[in-house]
Amino acid sequence: MNEPALIVQTDRTVLLETQHPDYEMARDRLSRFAELEKSPEYVHFYRITPVSIWNAAALGERADEVLAWLVANSRFPIVPVVLVQIREWFHRYGLLRLYAADNGRLRLHCDDGEVLPALITNAAVAALLEVDDAGQAHLDAGKRGELKQVLVRLGYPVDDRAGYRSGDALAFQLRTASLGTPGLVLRDYQTAAAAAFHAGGSDRGGCGVVVLPCGAGKTVVGIAAMHLLQTNTLVLTTNTVAVRQWLREVLDKTDLTSDQIGEYSGDHKLIRPVTVATYQILTHRKGKMDAFTHMDLFDRGDFGLIIYDEVHLLPAPVFRATAGIQARRRLGLTATLVREDGRADEVFSLIGPKRYELPWKQLERQGYLAPARCVEVRVPLSEVRAQRYAASGARAQIRIAADNERKDDVVGALLQVHAHDRVLVIGQYIEQLQHLATVFRLPLITGQTPNVDRERLYAAFRSGEVPRLIVSKVGNFAIDLPDANVAIQVSGTFGSRQEEAQRLGRVLRPKADGGPANFYTLVSADTREQQFARKRQLFLTEQGYAYEIQPASVVLAKASQRREARA
Repeated sequence: MNEPALIVQTDRTVLLETQHPDYEMARDRLSRFAELEKSPEYVHFYRITPVSIWNAAALGERADEVLAWLVANSRFPIVPVVLVQIREWFHRYGLLRLYAADNGRLRLHCDDGEVLPALITNAAVAALLEVDDAGQAHLDAGKRGELKQVLVRLGYPVDDRAGYRSGDALAFQLRTASLGTPGLVLRDYQTAAAAAFHAGGSDRGGCGVVVLPCGAGKTVVGIAAMHLLQTNTLVLTTNTVAVRQWLREVLDKTDLTSDQIGEYSGDHKLIRPVTVATYQILTHRKGKMDAFTHMDLFDRGDFGLIIYDEVHLLPAPVFRATAGIQARRRLGLTATLVREDGRADEVFSLIGPKRYELPWKQLERQGYLAPARCVEVRVPLSEVRAQRYAASGARAQIRIAADNERKDDVVGALLQVHAHDRVLVIGQYIEQLQHLATVFRLPLITGQTPNVDRERLYAAFRSGEVPRLIVSKVGNFAIDLPDANVAIQVSGTFGSRQEEAQRLGRVLRPKADGGPANFYTLVSADTREQQFARKRQLFLTEQGYAYEIQPASVVLAKASQRREARA
């Protein structure tokens, strides 16, 4: 009989053996209330945190069931203090609740008569609340977000039931089939995700995050939520290309007309019943000491719903603005709640808890995502570059490893191996990408590429006219290239897990021939880049993706065999 798969440590780290017969079952169950931190080959390290437990509680997990499963699957007895802490975090979710009160004020209710008096001894809490003679705590409605931020940092998440402004009514329907034009048919999980956010229109819903893989149709979930609410909507997204994709999708999938939707970006400043804006325009200001020029957009258009696309990228100034707009419904869309800046608690308190999530592999099994093969190609440094690397400081070493000239040969070999595929080459450093574009005579898109040229090249890639494209970080998110089936990552943003997930997502749309997606990461061997790659892969490892490790010589040999076979 096998020993249990888990080891639960005193610091709430959970070790999971990858070779254990129950590994996949344990991984899927553990990921619902713990976060993967490290993934060496034989043992994966998870950590149970307050936010991971609160998000689990929001999705309906119960303390008794989680604790019973941990105890049953732990190889050694769990230290009681760990079980007590997890139960306490579950207990705290929903312990504090916000309700609407008279005269436009709010009331903070607590089910535990000892907790609220203790919290009010905190100066930051006391500055926001007023306690009457009956012991009831009230606050001004404008302090709603600030209070939630303060309390979540103290370890007490607030269940916000204070209601929302309806916003201007916007009556529209989802597009139905007509004259040979297909209508919008929601997938079951898209319907379920929108319904989980909406919660029947009650105050128990209306805020929170939907977590779905890239390519799973998060935009459609946002449109479905708009349809349920029938109110003016502000959509915030990452760049102008994404803005226009949202506008096209809204026009294509609803009966809204072009004069009812507006782009608010660096190019246009239209406020319409459905307004789509970039995070960049909201955070624009003339100087470091000046006010944000367009942040008042939140207060214009009488929006009843704000959709935060790619919510894991939400900039700090927009967090601050979001603290002041708690009376509007808020929907976050993302492929991963991982934030490298540690602001997961702010997403939780200001946007809302996780309302819906599906594992990537589950959608792959259902045919909604292409199966993916992930390969880390380890490229040795030349002797000269290795000497430069050894003699340099930590920051310089990162760039020396990323710019490894031997990656050129590997890129060329992969382009030969995938000669008939739609290939994206993605990287971090503009000079490196410009060099590759010159060597292989491929078009390049960066942040400096005019929007009209970006859209032309994306359209050419979709049509097959341009089957290969090099993109900088602008290709990480919110581009619709459904036929891309190969991605070659030549450099990345240090150990960014969310960037790795976004880049794999670029090639996960199901292919017409049912074929797999291929995701290659080129890493300089025995350097800090190899260490960063291990961290980048954490989120996808948690989702069930395995990374093959191949030396560059294997890839070069495959390309050589292809050339000989064609000769």
